[in-house]
Amino acid sequence: MDLSYTHEPGRRIMALSGTRGLHLYLRTLEAAVEDEIVTDDEMSILRVIARAFALPEDVMGDAWDILRNHMVNPINPTDVHAHEKRQIGDATTYQTALIAALVDEVITEDEWSMLDVMRRVMGIQSGEHALIEEAVRAMASSVEDGESFVSRLDRYVSLHPYR
Repeated sequence: MDLSYTHEPGRRIMALSGTRGLHLYLRTLEAAVEDEIVTDDEMSILRVIARAFALPEDVMGDAWDILRNHMVNPINPTDVHAHEKRQIGDATTYQTALIAALVDEVITEDEWSMLDVMRRVMGIQSGEHALIEEAVRAMASSVEDGESFVSRLDRYVSLHPYR
């Protein structure tokens, strides 16, 4: 029997299952941590994903460990393609994350990257993206700081056009 006391410690095994929600969370977190920092704004996008896919509140710690290779990734590589196919509710989840990013006055490149990852992984089509934009613009027209909100949306769309 090998003991970790006398050998290199093994990676922990995660209690979470390899769900599509966890896959999306990991992909989005990976975009957020390119600069080794997760801001409050990026956390709000990650919280949207965690709530939408019923991930546990403490998923962030385990997800960091997975990205650092300190924990076994429960996502089976053969399931990745299936996890990146469209599903019901994806457009709503993406719209909610987009709004969470636009609410703050400062939108970082990491936030833009996270939204791009979500858009690609969720398979948001150009027509759906246009509808989401229109819905967000309509919502912005009924709030106090709507013009600034739409300005940030326009910046996002111009810097990260639908590909």
